[in-house]
Amino acid sequence: MFELFQLQLKTAQIMVDAHGVIGMRMLGIAGVMPSEAGETRLMVTEKQNAFASAGLAATGAMLAGKTPAQAYDMALEPIGHATRANARRLTRLDPR
Repeated sequence: MFELFQLQLKTAQIMVDAHGVIGMRMLGIAGVMPSEAGETRLMVTEKQNAFASAGLAATGAMLAGKTPAQAYDMALEPIGHATRANARRLTRLDPR
């Protein structure tokens, strides 16, 4: 039971980070906030990499006999890493 609660917290943290990243990126596209060159391209390619890694992690976990909760936890890692990295990177950009 506690394992599922931890997974819910991890999922919620990813959602919060993603919400902030989306907001900051939209402000960058609108010119209100500084934005790095290629940010719109990065928005697409990073998701492809994160979800491919998540799929591989979950598949590997299931093939190794892990429980569905453990596979889900392993799948969250690459997605969570990407969202946290984006949130940190975007908040460090200097204001104009």
